Amino acid sequence: MTPFRRLDLFCRVVDNYGDIGICWRLAKQLAHEHGLAVTLFVDDLASFKRICPQVDVAADRQQVDGVTVRHWRDQDGVYTPAEVADIVIEFFAVDIPPGYIDAMAQREPRPVWFNLEGLTAEEWVEGCHRLPSMQPRAMTKYFFFPGFTAQTGGLLREAGLERQRAQFEPSAFLSQLGLTPAEITSRKLSLFCYPHAPVSALFEVWQNSGQPITCLVPEGVAADAVQAFTGGAGVATQGALTVRVLPFVPQPDYDKLLWACDLNFVRGEDSFVRAQWAGKPFIWHIYPQDENLHHKKLRAFLQRYAADLPGLADFSLRWNGAPTPGEADSWTASWAALAAEADAATARAAEWQQQMLAHGDLATNMLSFAATLR
Repeated sequence: MTPFRRLDLFCRVVDNYGDIGICWRLAKQLAHEHGLAVTLFVDDLASFKRICPQVDVAADRQQVDGVTVRHWRDQDGVYTPAEVADIVIEFFAVDIPPGYIDAMAQREPRPVWFNLEGLTAEEWVEGCHRLPSMQPRAMTKYFFFPGFTAQTGGLLREAGLERQRAQFEPSAFLSQLGLTPAEITSRKLSLFCYPHAPVSALFEVWQNSGQPITCLVPEGVAADAVQAFTGGAGVATQGALTVRVLPFVPQPDYDKLLWACDLNFVRGEDSFVRAQWAGKPFIWHIYPQDENLHHKKLRAFLQRYAADLPGLADFSLRWNGAPTPGEADSWTASWAALAAEADAATARAAEWQQQMLAHGDLATNMLSFAATLR
């Protein structure tokens, strides 16, 4: 049982679906599994609606799946101490409205204040996880890092997720998405990436593959490459490759898509984490940063995850535009090296999932730490 009753979570949408995807999953889990009255402050309701169709983009305040959603329009506003929750989370160092911070300082007891940071496999996060940061007016904010070791906060995961995956029947789900029997029995890849991904080069390799490949792409993703391949149709086949454009699905159905595919291309943080819980091989398109800092983060993850999978590691680096000394000198060779590791990559995905399960889940770990601060 948690000693807390209310929690406020502040989210600004920078990476279209990743930021709100993480915050929405966290908000729902805190409400459904831990019984908290959760309010999610979010600035971009349009992006939110793409992953949660129940959202009303015109509403300033609404109830969605047991969570209060407030449209965070600006930094103005006056708040009272009674409006401040027991726990306040700012996602990725967003600036909470000054009026809200003023009310936090007047509240007794003071709320537990977290800065929920972005996910990285770099070793330095273990030394920063749960560190206090002194704030004006004698307040303290704590850094909380998701991560891949017992010295971090773990990964976001609902309690019933693995049971749902075990009960999942992929053929029926894929049929509902419009796939033909031939597509269902082919090698299936989901593709979710940023616009700069070298998709056209990969499509060319897959067309000449020795086995049928079906690539499932959410609408709007890799738009130029998909348009060039399909000619604007919802599905098209050239050579061994079929590309099928899917409607942008709600979060629970995106999980099912990952479960149903043999290889998943994911991006950012939210789908990256969900791919790990899917227990299938995946390729991560990391969010780009200035001075190629994202390449350092990518290498840190690959060192943990793919040390014994050189094909997967090299392909991942190439996919992200990172220098890869000694790599295969073409997309054809790089894809062949990745494909040759299919069985080993599948085994590693299952092994990794068990390792991550041992660290607990992010929401529970955060509440357990918060309880020690009371």
